[in-house]
Amino acid sequence: MTVRWGMLSTAGHGRVVADAVRDSAEATFVAVGGRDAGRAAAYAESLGIGRSYGSYAEVLADDDVDAVYIPLPLAMHTEWTIKALRAGKHVLCEKPFAMTAADAAACFDAADEAGRLCIEGLMWRHHPQTRLAQRLLAEGAIGKLAYIRAALTVDVPPGDIRRSGRLGGGAMFDLGCYCISGIRLFGGEPLRVTGFGVPDGDGGVDLRLAATLALPDDVIAQFDVALDFPRRDELELVGTAGKITIPDPWICRQAHVTLERDGKAERLTVEALDPYRLEFEVASRAIEGGAEPAFGRADAVAQAAAIETVLRACGR
Repeated sequence: MTVRWGMLSTAGHGRVVADAVRDSAEATFVAVGGRDAGRAAAYAESLGIGRSYGSYAEVLADDDVDAVYIPLPLAMHTEWTIKALRAGKHVLCEKPFAMTAADAAACFDAADEAGRLCIEGLMWRHHPQTRLAQRLLAEGAIGKLAYIRAALTVDVPPGDIRRSGRLGGGAMFDLGCYCISGIRLFGGEPLRVTGFGVPDGDGGVDLRLAATLALPDDVIAQFDVALDFPRRDELELVGTAGKITIPDPWICRQAHVTLERDGKAERLTVEALDPYRLEFEVASRAIEGGAEPAFGRADAVAQAAAIETVLRACGR
């Protein structure tokens, strides 16, 4: 059975996701809702989505929608996730899932009450190159993990939604969620955090931020994010006997990792799959089969808590 998805938003990122899911046997978009009926209609037509609505609530009232995808601004995530769950829809909400751990927990409380699934959209974790890095680390390919370094930077102009404090923007929320998810996936939950951030004088958010984290088993992690740097996507895992580099960790376009040990570098390729399609198919299988998602309540709440900890360490 194909899970029928509705989309709450006519944002540009939704186009990327809708294109990725196109022709999937497990997930299909059947409806989209926006704040303007005309714009929503044009958006739906351009993506081949059958129905459009001039409000998000109308999508939630559509009985032919099994689940909703929420790529709204962060400040709206908790409100519409809970509304969707209470309307009887499963939810896949874009990263970062919530602004606080308390908000994340409230969403999962609503999911439990409704008997529906709630999933955070960090798609890179489902990709074969991520799983390959996990396997190499588990097999001891680089010895004992000792250090993690991550980075994600972009260059966006003033006035961009990602630089709006009112909408939940900022380098940590928009970009740091990827780095934190990588550090947590490979190294565990942070025990201590130090950091420093540079504020955006116009948007009231963190423009740049860097942090150092102490992890279990004496692992150290560091990451940096910025909204006014050239594009950088980086993730390194350094062990006592080698290093794993993922040159395109978050979008997974390059579909390979580099393993360095004994003075030699080996490029290990994986199947070049679309991470968004993988994410929706994994979510749809969980919905259809009634299975608990690989990354559920505990992970989403811990992710939000880690982001809060970093922001506090940086004076936010």
